[in-house]
Amino acid sequence: MDARTLKIKAAAEALTYVRDGMRLGIGTGSTAEEFVRLLAVRVASGLNVIGVPTSERTAALCLELGVKLTTLEETPALDLTIDGADEVDPQLALIKGGGGALLREKIVAAASTEMIVIADESKLVETLGAFPLPIEVNRFGLAATKLAIEQAAIRLGLAGPITMRMTGTEAFVTDGGHLILDASFGRIPDTRALSDALHAIPGVVEHGLFLGLARVAILAGADGIRTLTTSKTER
Repeated sequence: MDARTLKIKAAAEALTYVRDGMRLGIGTGSTAEEFVRLLAVRVASGLNVIGVPTSERTAALCLELGVKLTTLEETPALDLTIDGADEVDPQLALIKGGGGALLREKIVAAASTEMIVIADESKLVETLGAFPLPIEVNRFGLAATKLAIEQAAIRLGLAGPITMRMTGTEAFVTDGGHLILDASFGRIPDTRALSDALHAIPGVVEHGLFLGLARVAILAGADGIRTLTTSKTER
């Protein structure tokens, strides 16, 4: 079974959680796009929902397919966010941001009563960190911010290259106008400690550790759908 088929299966299962009248956070990335396509079919058949997209890319797809959108300024409290992930651990801690939308994704997820993650089963890991951790940073003071991240990592026993994300020969720029550093730390035994350390660095806008946000993870594999659940914990 190919990767896209698994993504579609996970997205279809997530759609069963959507109810008429919901205010939805709609994620970014290839799996989230499969969800948008399936959601649009339901909308065309009469489902009444309104969405807040987590990126300009997702917004464009929603508008193209007829999914009605709003903003967090107009609709600051959401019922449910459905989004993909780059890694998921058994406690539903996540690494996100491979698509470059981690700041908006985290804002939208935090504004939602619930968050459901959709992915293929290859994204499930015992310990986060094999996927490089995206860290969104301000352009000003970039070298100082990178040095502070490296020093914080050393204090936590983490090591590995921290590289600027590029698009061809140019630095990748997020929808918010920031840059992304990808930190290849390998295993991250204490995600909370790393999260706190990164948040303490002034030049760090946000990072891709999503802790205590997801309630359900829907993972599609060759043997079918696996659903992991957890109670939401303190963020």
